[in-house]
Amino acid sequence: MAKKPYYITTAIAYTSGKPHIGNTYEIVLADSIARYKRFVGYDVRFQTGTDEHGQKIEIKAFENLSTPKEFVDDVSSEIKRIWDLMNTSYDKFIRTTDEYHEKQVQKIFKKLYDQGDIYKGEYEGMYCTPCESFFTSSQLVDGKCPDCGRECQPAKEEAYFFKLSKYTDRLIDHINTHPEFIQPESRKNEMMNNFLLPGLQDLCVSRTSFKWGIPVDFDPGHVVYVWIDALSNYITGLGYDVDGDSDELYGRYWPADLHLIGKDILRFHTIYWPIMLMALGQPLPKQVFGHPWLIQSNGKMSKSRGNVIYADDMVDFFGVDAVRYFLLHEMPFENDGVVSWDLVIERINSELANTLGNLVNRTISMVNKYFDGVVCDKGVTADVDEELKTLVVDTRLFVNDAMDKLKVADAISEIFVLFKRCNKYIDETMPWALAKDEAQSDRLSTVLYNLVESIVIGATLLEPFMPDTSKKILEQLNAEPRKVTELSQFGLYPSGNKVTTSPEILFARIDAAKMLEEIHAKFPEPEQVEEKPAKPVKPVKEEIKIPTVDAKVKPEISIDDFDKMQLVIGEILECQEVPKSKKLLCSKVKVGDRILQIVSGIKKFYSAEEMVGKKVVVVSNLKPTKLAGVLSEGMLLCAEDSEGNLSLLTGEKDMPAGSMIS
Repeated sequence: MAKKPYYITTAIAYTSGKPHIGNTYEIVLADSIARYKRFVGYDVRFQTGTDEHGQKIEIKAFENLSTPKEFVDDVSSEIKRIWDLMNTSYDKFIRTTDEYHEKQVQKIFKKLYDQGDIYKGEYEGMYCTPCESFFTSSQLVDGKCPDCGRECQPAKEEAYFFKLSKYTDRLIDHINTHPEFIQPESRKNEMMNNFLLPGLQDLCVSRTSFKWGIPVDFDPGHVVYVWIDALSNYITGLGYDVDGDSDELYGRYWPADLHLIGKDILRFHTIYWPIMLMALGQPLPKQVFGHPWLIQSNGKMSKSRGNVIYADDMVDFFGVDAVRYFLLHEMPFENDGVVSWDLVIERINSELANTLGNLVNRTISMVNKYFDGVVCDKGVTADVDEELKTLVVDTRLFVNDAMDKLKVADAISEIFVLFKRCNKYIDETMPWALAKDEAQSDRLSTVLYNLVESIVIGATLLEPFMPDTSKKILEQLNAEPRKVTELSQFGLYPSGNKVTTSPEILFARIDAAKMLEEIHAKFPEPEQVEEKPAKPVKPVKEEIKIPTVDAKVKPEISIDDFDKMQLVIGEILECQEVPKSKKLLCSKVKVGDRILQIVSGIKKFYSAEEMVGKKVVVVSNLKPTKLAGVLSEGMLLCAEDSEGNLSLLTGEKDMPAGSMIS
C-alpha cells in the first residue's frame, strides 16, 4: 500500500545575514514534525531554503564590497551549514537564485499579466527597506513601519500591480469553509479583521529602483518584487511549470500539507500567496501555521542591540540535542517563548541530566551490578507494574494527539512524563532493597526488565525531537527502535538481552556559575561592554564591614565525641516535597554504596528540582527517625545566618559521593 504524501515547508530564510537562534527555531520545529510524520508512515517531502533577492541584499552587498551574488552565496552556505548542524532532515534546499526557479517566476509573472491579473501603474508612498514593503501614510504607526517599527522612506516609481481585490471574496469564503487553513485560531482572526474584511489594496509586484532581482522579461527595466519571487518557491521546488509540464513531484506532493512560518509574515502567506495560487488555477495549501517568536529575556533579538544568540554558539556549549530540546520544549503554542543562557542551563540540569540521563544511567548500572548486564523478564509482577505499563503504552496516543495539533512542546512533555514515571517506579520498587534478599531475585529482574522496556519505548518516541539522544539510548540498551505499530505492546524487549557494560553519560550536570562565567567571557553583554562611570569613582575611606553572626556557644566536646559523627559527601539523586508539610523536603542521597532517605526542613530555601544533583555534607550515621510520618535516615548540614536563612554545606571541590569528611 502506497504511503500517504505529506509536504511540509519552512519560510525560506532571507540572506541578509547569519540566522540567530530564533530563526533556527523554525527549521528545528519543522524537522521534528517531518520526522514524526515519517515515523507514523507518511511519504514526507520537507523543503527549506533561502530568499536571495531585493534591495536590502543589494545594499548589504555594496557595504561588504562584493557583488550581490557573491554575498548571497556566502550567506546561503552559512544558513545551510547551521541547518545541517542542527541535524535537520530536509529533502530540498532551494535558493531563489536557482536558474529553474528564476525561469518559472518569469513565466508566472507573464501568465498573470497576460490574463489581466497584473497591470502597469505608478506607486507613490512610504517604503520600508528591511521589510521590502510599501505602505500608505495612513498605514504607518507613529510614522514608522507597522511591521518592524523602523523608518520608512518616501518612494515614487513605475510599477506593476497585482489585483488582490479581484479574489478577496473567494479567499474569505475559503477561510470560512476551511477552519484549519490558518492556525492558530488567533492568527486567522487577525488576518480576517485587519486585512480581508476592510478590503484589500492591489499589491505592488515589481520595482525599478534597484536591479538585484529577477527581471520582468517583457519589460527589462523592472524586476519581480520579492513576494511573487519568494512565495513561488513552494511550487517551483517541486518542479511546477506554468505551461503544464510539471514534474512528478508536483503531482505527488502539492498542495502542501503545512507551510510553517513566523507570525510576522502571516499576511503574505495567507493572503498574497493563496490569491496568487487562485490566479494560477492551482490548489491552496492545506494549512499555514504562524508560529510565535523566540525572544531574548531582554527583548526581541537584534544585532543593533547586541543581544543576538546564535545556534552554533549554543551547540558549542551544550550540544545539538540539548539545544533542540530547549527550542522545541520551551516554545508555547501561540505566545512568544523566551531564551537565555541561564534558562537553557536550568532546563538541561533539571530535565535532561536529572530526569532522562540519570534514569538511563541508573537503570543500566543496576542491570550490570545485579545481573551482569543481562535483562530478563521473570514474570514476577505487582500492581505497580501495571500502572507503569499502562502509562507507557498510552504515551504514544498522547504524543500523537499533540502532534496532530502541532503542539510539539506538549508532545515532548508527554514523553518526559513517561521518563519521570520510570524514576518514580524505581522509588516504588526499590531495586537496591530487593537486591539484599536472594528470594527477591526474580522480582528484581522483572523490575529492571520493565524499566528497560519502558525506556526503549520512550527513546523511540523521542527520535523526532532528539534523534542522536534516542539513538544513543537504544544502542546502550542493545535495542532497535520500535515501529509505530509496536508501541502499543509492552514486553517486546528480548528477554536475555545484554545492555552495554559501560553506560555513557547522556547529559552531565552543568555547574551553572562556572558555565555562565565562560559564556559571558566569550559573549559579553552590551551593558557590560559599554558601561562607563559618569564620574571618577572616589575611594571609600570607611572600613569595610563584613557581616557576622553571633553564634551561640555550646559546651566543649572531646575529639572522641566528634569522632562519633560520620560526616560524608552525599549526592542527591532525587527529591520531592513531603505531602501536607510546608517545610519539609525528602531526598534520596547516595552515600558510597548506600542510598539514604533524608528529610530536611529547607523547603523555604530550595525547590525539590534544584536539590537534585547537589553534592552536600551529610551526617550518615544519625539514628533514623520519622518526620511528618516519613522516615529520615540522616541529616543534611546547613549554615544559618542571623535572619534564619539556610544554605546547604558543600565541598570546595567536586568529591565522589561517600567521601569522608575529617
